[in-house]
Amino acid sequence: MCEGAVQNQSAVWSFCQAAEGRIEGRCCFHDAEENILGLDLSNCSLRQVDDLHAAAAAVIIDLSSNPISNMSDFIFQGFNNLSHLILPINLECPGGNTSWDRVDVKDDTRLCEGQRNACNQTGQMSLDCPENSICMPYGPGFSQCSCVHNFHGYKCLREGNFPMLEVLAILCASTVVVSVLLWITQRRKIKDISLLGSPGSW
Repeated sequence: MCEGAVQNQSAVWSFCQAAEGRIEGRCCFHDAEENILGLDLSNCSLRQVDDLHAAAAAVIIDLSSNPISNMSDFIFQGFNNLSHLILPINLECPGGNTSWDRVDVKDDTRLCEGQRNACNQTGQMSLDCPENSICMPYGPGFSQCSCVHNFHGYKCLREGNFPMLEVLAILCASTVVVSVLLWITQRRKIKDISLLGSPGSW
């Protein structure tokens, strides 16, 4: 999204040094993993941000000094590890101030720090998860219901392990039957065409 490198002494640079990560371009990676821990897109002349899913494991993201006028909260859905988000001052923290432990405005930036667990928030609509499921955080201001161990399916109503072998057997059998039928029908058409094209058929 933006060429160049992480600027020395920036928030992402300091975080990466403390985490003993490696910097490549605008990203900070953990040495042993390919997950993006930090992303510095500051001063990139970005007018909109549509997709950051490649950085869903990021702990810190800097979007400051960009002419972004509006940004959807859904961009950060699934960003469970995000604890530091630096935005232009005109943007609100995703999920609102109640989704963060601390919101600071300094100069022309807004710092959203310490993402709160949306399942434990008070003053907001509670998420009623069905029986056999628990509420799990899913990014700033978001939560989702996940089935507890040994339950799956619609509203976690099915008990036991997902029947993976049975499903694979049915899929494989269906694929073989359809393939054989297509082969037989297409083979017949090819024979008919070849008979029409032979010299003895004229």
